[in-house]
Amino acid sequence: MPGPAEEARAGLAGSQGQRIVWRNVVLMSLLHLGAVYSLALIPDAQPLTLLWAYICFLLTVLSVTAGAHRLWSHRSYKAKLPLRIFLAVTNSMAFQNDIFEWSRDHRVHHKYSETDADPHNAGRGFFFSHVGWLFVRKHRDVIEKGRKLDVTDLLADPVVRFQRKYYKVSVVLMCFVVPTLVPWYTWGESLWNSYFLASILRYAVSLNVTWLVNSAAHMYGNRPYDRNISPRQNPLVTLGAIGEGFHNYHHTFPFDYSASEFGLNFNPTTWFIDFMCWLGLATDRKQVTKPMIEARKARTGDGSA
Repeated sequence: MPGPAEEARAGLAGSQGQRIVWRNVVLMSLLHLGAVYSLALIPDAQPLTLLWAYICFLLTVLSVTAGAHRLWSHRSYKAKLPLRIFLAVTNSMAFQNDIFEWSRDHRVHHKYSETDADPHNAGRGFFFSHVGWLFVRKHRDVIEKGRKLDVTDLLADPVVRFQRKYYKVSVVLMCFVVPTLVPWYTWGESLWNSYFLASILRYAVSLNVTWLVNSAAHMYGNRPYDRNISPRQNPLVTLGAIGEGFHNYHHTFPFDYSASEFGLNFNPTTWFIDFMCWLGLATDRKQVTKPMIEARKARTGDGSA
């Protein structure tokens, strides 16, 4: 069996001799070194600063799970303008590419999962699917297949267009400036602690939580809905990614707004969407019927549920 170093080299090299993007390698290395350093600052930070960092983390992950993923990528529910603006603003805090690019690449991931056209192809190993895919130029199949997808719905949304146009400015403000200034200005935390805890540590943790959906949830767990595909049910990923670890279900029924057959159980993203519906800010939630789920389990499941 190849060790982590061999797997990393294989993942980075990949097929077609993809070129390494050294800028991303350096920036991600510095980010994670900064996150490790941030851990030493926790004992000296004010409790409110730690709470703020966690709130920013939740907003960050929610903007991806409820926004870029379930709303814009899969159109599993509809959101009114105020909710779309909120999700777009917090999506800039996530700093994982703008909504248009994230959603387009995610649609390619579903349509061509575990092939060279999959941006984070899990067939190339844990390291590649977790972070290595960001260290190399996109495989030509990802680009070619992505160009053929229908993304007119994304471009028709003025919120998506506005965020894409001003993405760099919004990222600087939402990912780094606002999280840093709130603790410093509001309750007198040091700028140093505010920056490293609410910006750097929070950003690094949220990235890895999202990446685990691409890596761990494609490799570890059971497949009660479709044993013929790679995505798995992974409870640990579900916990960290606030409901996104029911991945075998999600790839079997990608249009379900809950991304799970268990409704509100262990699914804070579903809680949020349901609450938005109660407020009248979201509508038209799509769901799979129980008979459809049971029929699919019987036909293609691995018998684990």
